[in-house]
Amino acid sequence: MKTKLDEINRNIYDIKNKDDYDFKIKKGLTPEIIEEISKQKNDPDWMRNFRLKALETYNKLPMPTWGPDLSELNMDEIATYVRPKTKMTGNWEDVPEDIKNTFDKLGIPEAEKKSLAGVGAQYDSEVVYHSMKEELLSQGVIYTDMETAVREYPDIVKEHFMKCVPVTDHKFVALHGAVWSGGSFVYVPKNVKVEVPLQSYFRLNSPESGQFEHTLIIVDEGASLHFIEGCSAPKYNKVNLHAGCVELYVKDGAYLRYSTIENWSKNMLNLNTKKAIIGKNAEVDWVSGSFGSKISMLYPMSILNGEGARTEYTGISFAGKGQNLDTGFKVIHNSKNTSSLVNSKSISKNGGTATYRALVRINENAKGSKCNVSCESLMLDDISRSDTIPVNDIRTDEVEFSHEAKIGKISDKSIFYLMSRGLSEEDAKAMIVRGFADPISKELPIEYAAEMNNLINLELQGSIG
Repeated sequence: MKTKLDEINRNIYDIKNKDDYDFKIKKGLTPEIIEEISKQKNDPDWMRNFRLKALETYNKLPMPTWGPDLSELNMDEIATYVRPKTKMTGNWEDVPEDIKNTFDKLGIPEAEKKSLAGVGAQYDSEVVYHSMKEELLSQGVIYTDMETAVREYPDIVKEHFMKCVPVTDHKFVALHGAVWSGGSFVYVPKNVKVEVPLQSYFRLNSPESGQFEHTLIIVDEGASLHFIEGCSAPKYNKVNLHAGCVELYVKDGAYLRYSTIENWSKNMLNLNTKKAIIGKNAEVDWVSGSFGSKISMLYPMSILNGEGARTEYTGISFAGKGQNLDTGFKVIHNSKNTSSLVNSKSISKNGGTATYRALVRINENAKGSKCNVSCESLMLDDISRSDTIPVNDIRTDEVEFSHEAKIGKISDKSIFYLMSRGLSEEDAKAMIVRGFADPISKELPIEYAAEMNNLINLELQGSIG
């Protein structure tokens, strides 16, 4: 009899279309290449100058040496801009057949029909499809691709673009500032509650290339939003690079939930940067599932600037053979009575490495603040590795702070108990893993919880027992 694990097939994520593009920039990173990207994107002068300065910063900053080994990344072998053979459209039927089939198989239009208020779909370096329901337009919600936002809302973009995540943060943020393309722009006006999620999906098809989408979300005072980000790429035997950037501005009394399921292929270096600035009595909740990629370095960050600001992080990563997933969360408490809650889980198997790397800083003026951190790691064999590297920087005594970490192997006693109830050893182990991941999947909308459970099944397939 087939088990559920056998029946899941990763083929939908490994769809490869012909590398057929309208324009692909030559490989490498020079001022001439940046100028060409800017010309291709019809940038205003301020953005072209921004890109060139970011390149200068990139050339000055060192490679990070404290995390996974990035020595195989050679920017001379990466094309930083690939424009597909299509223009952006709001009509799904107008998307070219091969691209449409890819997104159809990944379930994007179906998710839109059932449960989303708006969808953006990016293929390689450009958004190819964008739509939003009429009632949101009538409420003044703006949801569009970043290039359109640069042209049509220049003042608000200039005020916020790479101010939350400055190009000096680290080398790959500077790279992003130089070559960014695609991504989403969202503005939710004061007191508008967006009841149904918005989603952007990022698909990288072209080999030996990079994806550098920029997401900028502003949730104004008293407003609320749930934004979902999905990512995937087919497997190639050459390195691909993902260095996107997410900037979230959540004003006083506002609420944002930012959910991500990342399912990159095992040749991807995922060096993404995400940060939120949170106002008085506002809240940002992060929900993150990190699967796939050869290397991930991903640490979303909440900056609690307003009194009573809150943040929660709920995340899981699953590292298999040949993977080094270095993930975690950073939070800065800058004001009184702020609170943060961190719940991180990681699973490693077949020699994979899962690292939880985190920073909690509670500054002197953040009296009355609370922070609770819990990180759990589950190893499925004797050859995998799990590390917890927290930095807790508490600068006032008037706080409540707790940190709990657990690292353990899958329990033989639990497996024996489940096998005594009629399960095979493989099914018993799979049930334990799913139970371990359940608190994360519960935080996702049902379609995305199902996708995460499928990804867990794929990771488990043939690897345990």
